[in-house]
Amino acid sequence: MAEKVLIIDDDVDTLKLVGLMLERQGYEIAVASNGTIGLNKAAEVKPDLILLDVMMPDLDGYEVTKRLRSDPSLAHIPIIMFTAKTMVDDKVAGFEAGVDDYLTKPTHPAELTAHVKAVLQRSAQARSAPEAKAQIVAFLGSRSGIGTSTLALNTGIILQDSGYEVIIAELNPGHGSMGLELNLEPSSGLSNLLSRSLKDIHLRSVESEIIDHPSGIRLLPSSFHPRETELEQAVPQMEALVTNLASMCDLLILDLGAGMKPYIKSILQLANRIILVVEPVYPSDAIGRALLQDLETSGIEKRLLSLALINRVRTSLQIPWRQVEQDFGIELAGIISPASEQAHQAAQSGSPLAISYADNLIGDQLYKLAENIQSHLGPAGD
Repeated sequence: MAEKVLIIDDDVDTLKLVGLMLERQGYEIAVASNGTIGLNKAAEVKPDLILLDVMMPDLDGYEVTKRLRSDPSLAHIPIIMFTAKTMVDDKVAGFEAGVDDYLTKPTHPAELTAHVKAVLQRSAQARSAPEAKAQIVAFLGSRSGIGTSTLALNTGIILQDSGYEVIIAELNPGHGSMGLELNLEPSSGLSNLLSRSLKDIHLRSVESEIIDHPSGIRLLPSSFHPRETELEQAVPQMEALVTNLASMCDLLILDLGAGMKPYIKSILQLANRIILVVEPVYPSDAIGRALLQDLETSGIEKRLLSLALINRVRTSLQIPWRQVEQDFGIELAGIISPASEQAHQAAQSGSPLAISYADNLIGDQLYKLAENIQSHLGPAGD
């Protein structure tokens, strides 16, 4: 399939001439005659590259670049600023705004083609993440607030003690709770990464945002600031992040929060095991079954799924676990009993349940859940 190039320029002659030159090289061309139209066209066609003029009547090229870079769904698109300006300060301003390359008008067709090919090649290389070595376990909740993050955190700690090199990533922008459970300083690491262009998501940038916890695990917690929920739209960045994380450990635990966010299906395609977290009461069970059906429709193999039940109400209100297992038709990996007081004390102290209450009922249940997950994984270090 031909790579798509969007040309944004108010000069009709430039649009025609540059468009024709690139079409002859086999590129698919889209055009826009000002910055506002260009932003709308970029969102519509999702080009592989944007050629952008600086001097335009409504929005100049610098402002268009800033707006593109602030939109998670468009931030990864490489930009060549294409202008008659030759001053060094103008070029610096372009690079500071976020462009990838700079060309001055007029340019020879061979020079234009060379720059376009080079930028597209660098962009493709940036998307080619390092080779993954980790097995991936994803936790997905049927509803918010039922304890999905707590299960991901504590099973990760237990599996770290079993010999795995673990990273736990809370991929739930704007809804983070893991850092709060551990009394960590507020972290913007996930948001920082998802706000980057694809070429800036690499091992060094990801490693710089990882937090080392005294338990031995490494964490990428999410922020709890609601404004950051817009980063759920940064699907290419999320995929690049997961692939980089998977090259940095041998077991990657993903806390995906609840429900079907835009990036969930593509991330789950990478998982070796998926733990569906459900509360065995109505309507949580009904929501969970609908979520399971959606996953199956999306091509997620049922054999990769296990069920984790979190009981938070008295037994008389619960649907029997055997009935839930039968209704869902997937393996029951574990049952977690109510432990509100222990959970509160663990959060207050910043010490996870698996450490603070290892010899308690809740600790025993968490260890059994981790053992079930481990039974579906290869040995540590594989």
